[in-house]
Amino acid sequence: MEKIAVIGAGTMGNGIAHVFAQNGYKVQLIDLNENALERGIATISKNLDRMLAKEKISEVDKQNTLDNIATYTDLESGVKQVDLVVEAASEKLEIKLDIFKKLDAFCKPDAILATNTSSISITQIASVTSRPSQVIGMHFMNPVPIMQLVEIIRGYSTSDETTKQIMELSKKLGKTPTEVNDYPGFVANRILMPMINEAIESLHYGVAGVVEIDTVMKLGMAHPMGPLQLADFIGLDVCLSILQVMYDGFKNPKYAPSPLLVNMVTAGKLGVKSKEGFYDYSENTKAETVSNQFK
Repeated sequence: MEKIAVIGAGTMGNGIAHVFAQNGYKVQLIDLNENALERGIATISKNLDRMLAKEKISEVDKQNTLDNIATYTDLESGVKQVDLVVEAASEKLEIKLDIFKKLDAFCKPDAILATNTSSISITQIASVTSRPSQVIGMHFMNPVPIMQLVEIIRGYSTSDETTKQIMELSKKLGKTPTEVNDYPGFVANRILMPMINEAIESLHYGVAGVVEIDTVMKLGMAHPMGPLQLADFIGLDVCLSILQVMYDGFKNPKYAPSPLLVNMVTAGKLGVKSKEGFYDYSENTKAETVSNQFK
C-alpha cells in the first residue's frame, strides 16, 4: 500500500492522516469543507511542532510529513487510485452508508475500504458495497499520533487477507492492532461506555460530585483521566450516540443512556467542543473548574 485516502479532516481524520503521512505514505485528505481542511492541516502542523520541540522528529521530518498530504474537497477525485480509504466522517449511520456506496463506485476494485467508526456495524456498512470482503474497521484512539491501539474489526464477510493486510499495515504505523469481531461497541466502547454512563448516573443520583467521582477512578483505579472528564473529552454527543447504538443492538437496558446525559446533549453541553460539559472549559481544556450546574 502506498496511497491512502482519509475522509474527514476533524480530530480523528487529521490525526489518522498525520500518522500515515509521518510514516511515509502519500495521503489524500478529503473533506467537503475547505475550512475544515485548513484547520486539519494547521492541527497536524501544530502537533508536529510539539514533536519537534521534544526532539522526537527533525525539521526535515516535519516538512516531509506535510508534503505527503494533499487535500481534496471532491470525494471522487480524492479516492481515485488509492489502495486504502479510511473513513472518519460523522458517527451517523446514514452518512457512512452514503459514503461507502460512493466509495464502492469511485475506488479501484482492489482497494480496501476501512471505517474508523467506534460502534456502528461493519457488516451493515459493508452491505451497501459490492466488496464486503474488503470492508473492515480501523478504530484508532484519540489522540491518534500518541495512542498505540488500533481496534481492527472484522465484519461478517471481511476476508482473512483483508484482515492480515490491515493488521500488518497498523504495525508499520507503529501501532498495536487488536483483532475483534463485529458486535455493537466492539470491545473498547462496549466496556468503556457503560463505565462512563454509570459515572453519569452516580452523579445524577447524588452519590458523589464531579471531582469526587473522577478522583475515585483516577486514584483508586489508576485511570489517567476520570470518566466524566473523559466523556467531556470524547464529546457527550458521541458518548450518547455510541450508547444508543449498543442499546439498539443488544436491546439490553444496561446500555440505556442516562437521562442526565440525554438532557446535557439536548441542551448543547457537549464537553470540550462546546466549552462546557461536566467541567467548564471557557478558560482552558484542563478540566480545572466544575460546570456551574454541578457545583
